Amino acid sequence: MVDYMIRSRIAPTLSALALLSACTVGPDYRPPQSTKLGVPAAYSGPVTAGSQTDISTWWLSFDDRELTSIIDRARRDNLDIAQAVARLKQAREGLVQARSQLLPSASASAGYGRNLLDSTGPRDNISIGADASYQVDLFGGTRRSIESARAAADASGYDLATVQTSIAAEVARNYILARQYQAARKIARDSLAIQDDNLEIAGFRVQAGLVSSLDQEQARAQRAQTAAQVPTIEQNYVAAVNRLGVLTGQAPGALRAELEASQPIPRGPAIIPAGIPGDVLRQRPDVRAAERNLASATAQIGVQESALFPALNITANIGTAASAFRSIGDIVTGGLFAGLSQLLFDGGRTRSRVRAQEAAAEGAFASYKSTVLVSLEDVENALQALQAARQRQREFAVALDATNAAAILARSQYRAGLTDFTTLNSSEAALLSAQNGLNGANGDQAQALVALYLALGGGWDTARVPTIPQD
Repeated sequence: MVDYMIRSRIAPTLSALALLSACTVGPDYRPPQSTKLGVPAAYSGPVTAGSQTDISTWWLSFDDRELTSIIDRARRDNLDIAQAVARLKQAREGLVQARSQLLPSASASAGYGRNLLDSTGPRDNISIGADASYQVDLFGGTRRSIESARAAADASGYDLATVQTSIAAEVARNYILARQYQAARKIARDSLAIQDDNLEIAGFRVQAGLVSSLDQEQARAQRAQTAAQVPTIEQNYVAAVNRLGVLTGQAPGALRAELEASQPIPRGPAIIPAGIPGDVLRQRPDVRAAERNLASATAQIGVQESALFPALNITANIGTAASAFRSIGDIVTGGLFAGLSQLLFDGGRTRSRVRAQEAAAEGAFASYKSTVLVSLEDVENALQALQAARQRQREFAVALDATNAAAILARSQYRAGLTDFTTLNSSEAALLSAQNGLNGANGDQAQALVALYLALGGGWDTARVPTIPQD
């Protein structure tokens, strides 16, 4: 009954105050136009015409089950992603805390005492009370705070997506390196087998007195130089495999046995439509995070400005006291108080905070524009790298065909005594260079594809703000 009476008296007051609180100070945020961010109408470099396709799971286009499996494990168990999830949880709780400011706070108390020295004998003292307070959001400071916290939570979600896309790309890069080093190791070992044969033939020819020991020494030197490349290749291969283990949240050598069987470098699709530069505003999670940070910083201006305006606080209390539990509700007291406070002088501190937050918003805009321009730079560089890698692939394929034919001919002529070892040595070196060149170009082409997918913002669902399940 008492609760009903209090609510019936406070409700009209709160309704009137709600009308007063319709005013919201501070600038209303509007996303900057793409022209203000320096986004051109088209890319300046080579680009495949057409609308951008779905690249949310771009690694599937490489048609490599092992690559897909490792990326799936990394997206599930990677520790950088786990940290980003924790930051998103924190940001989500920050939004909950900001929203709670729109609601009153209430507390209850109860006490019991016994007076043993009273002249009339022992006497109990029982008290029960409740207090409530509420700060009316007259000028929208709390609403701006909620707006800022919501934008910050969204930014944390996009940060999570940024980490997820980066981890997927890093897994792909190291996987490609591992396969490239496996191919380089095979090239070196195959070359060693041929050079062992050349060394043996040179030895026979020296024993037969057909040539001087110079041929044998040249063959021995060539074999040693090729053999010296194997430890470095093996070191680089192990480093790539170890990195893949850590990226999946495991010990460095966890994937060593799994990846030991050699596989070709994944090629990926021949064509990737890059769309238009304006797509990065929607597709790249880091760009969307920067935009949300700008929105959060803009809303904080209103939070600081609200401190310059009057603040209305309402407090209410209710309590009762008695000497026995049976009479605890006989006498109930309560009160309602509304207080208005206004900042008069603080040495310019509050206005300085407003100006500081305006400067922070300017910085957030500069960061947003910088993120956009760097994203466009990433796309342009990846497109150029992909074109260059494909051109190198074509030329090295021609070089490999020619040097292979020349090496076969030189071996045949050397065995027949029709040419010297210098010519054979030169032919073998050219063949090894062409093989390694084509292997490197194949790896560069795959790496450029990964870089392009990452630059375009592939690897996450752009249709929703990234979030995590409620605990």
